[in-house]
Amino acid sequence: MLFNTLSFLLFFPLTTAAYFALPHRRRWAFLLACSTLFYSGWIIVASEKAPWAWLYLLVLAFVILVDYLAGLAIDATQGNLRRLCLVASLLANIGILGVFKYFSFLNLNLHALAEFLHFNFPVRNLGLLLPIGLSFHTFQSMSYTIEVYLGRQRAERHLGIYALYVMFYPQLVAGPIERPQNLLHQLREYHEFDADRIFSGLRLMLWGFFKKVVIADRLAAIVDPIYRDPHAWGGAYLLLATYFFAFQIYCDFAGYCDIAIGAARVLGVKLMDNFDRPYAARSIAEFWRRWHISLSTWFRDYLYIPLGGNRVRLPRWCFNIMVVFLISGLWHGASWTFVIWGVLHGFYVIIERAGAHLRQFLLPPSVLRGRHGEAVESKSRRSETPTLTLPRNTGGKNGGRARYTATALKIFITFNLVAVAWVFFRAANLSQAALVLSRIVHGPFLAKPAVALGSLPPFTAADLVLCVLLIVFLEFVQWTIANRKWARAFGLQSTWVRWAAYYALIVTILTIGQLGARSFIYFQF
Repeated sequence: MLFNTLSFLLFFPLTTAAYFALPHRRRWAFLLACSTLFYSGWIIVASEKAPWAWLYLLVLAFVILVDYLAGLAIDATQGNLRRLCLVASLLANIGILGVFKYFSFLNLNLHALAEFLHFNFPVRNLGLLLPIGLSFHTFQSMSYTIEVYLGRQRAERHLGIYALYVMFYPQLVAGPIERPQNLLHQLREYHEFDADRIFSGLRLMLWGFFKKVVIADRLAAIVDPIYRDPHAWGGAYLLLATYFFAFQIYCDFAGYCDIAIGAARVLGVKLMDNFDRPYAARSIAEFWRRWHISLSTWFRDYLYIPLGGNRVRLPRWCFNIMVVFLISGLWHGASWTFVIWGVLHGFYVIIERAGAHLRQFLLPPSVLRGRHGEAVESKSRRSETPTLTLPRNTGGKNGGRARYTATALKIFITFNLVAVAWVFFRAANLSQAALVLSRIVHGPFLAKPAVALGSLPPFTAADLVLCVLLIVFLEFVQWTIANRKWARAFGLQSTWVRWAAYYALIVTILTIGQLGARSFIYFQF
């Protein structure tokens, strides 16, 4: 079942009303049944392509049962046996991902290698359909067993509560990837009907729907035809499509997360924030502290820090960074385009750190010292990547302008570096990505495909203007939300003003939104 469909607009209010009408002791079972029904909506669609798609419910049940039993075993054992239980759980989860998501990719590449070496490679592809959200709920399951092993979470004795932790319908198929410390206890607690909390959740859901069906899907109507046939378009159109895709994928994924967090908030459950204005980042490291936060912190805590983090020599740190981003790329998809996307971000982070060290080496000590003569250096808690912070310019108005100019330049450079990587994320293959980048750099710049007699162009100039205005509106609203002064000012407005804004969003969604037109991009992961 998709959030942006009529079926969900019926499912959500009925589920919510029944949830609050039930006694507390029965709510977990009701939510688990509703979550199963929600996931079955995707299986009904998938069964048209694969009649055996119903078996994917057994895959999800297997993941839940294995990690539930592993948690109990880890909690009850010591020493090597405890470690063995954790390894068995991780291998089961990674093995399922390997079979459904990576087997075909590995098999195709081995076939190509065997053909190049003139060997016979008889293994055939399995032709399996990737279960929706498999990467999300396997990573959430693995976080549970790892946290139990580390002693930061007691094993959950109630199988139904643990199953609900994995299958909680708002974030089942595309996150946020929750930790057991945050979610498990909330599924046990009693949540009262709170009108203010429910209204807050509905307001966030409304903003998420606007991001998805108005902004993301409108942008997709321009991005898709250009990237479908990049040979026919000039560099200017390809550059515009790449910029639009950057906002499309953000609004698509962040819109889903807003709906998920809002729906959970209505039920009284608090999910973690997954985005924090990522395109306002001034560096790639900061971008990853703002983009898909639940995944980036997952890799930080369970892969980067165990590898040594930044408390190692520079060559080993570079290795750690590349491993994390390589696996991050593969997490998103079994394709060389995703591998290159991840590797590019790894190189960006390494180059940024090298640049910081170079500035520290070249700039005079007086510039690098703070007010009390001490070197000014800060460390990000999330990324563990040291960043050099220069003292503030106290040169009055000119110094303020210089500071704003430098910040704007950093944001511009960071956004364009991210956009270059998005080309590989969006392109169908490496050759198409190379074509897009070469045409952006070398042209032709304004080439446009000829429109056949009697057919309409894929989009008009009015569509382009509308998309630009929607992006400007998005950034203005996000800046307003981030600026507490303006956010408070809106909250102090009269009921008529605030509800006029809400109704305007609803009318816009119903008039120019595309309900059910496109699935969410991150469902494929």
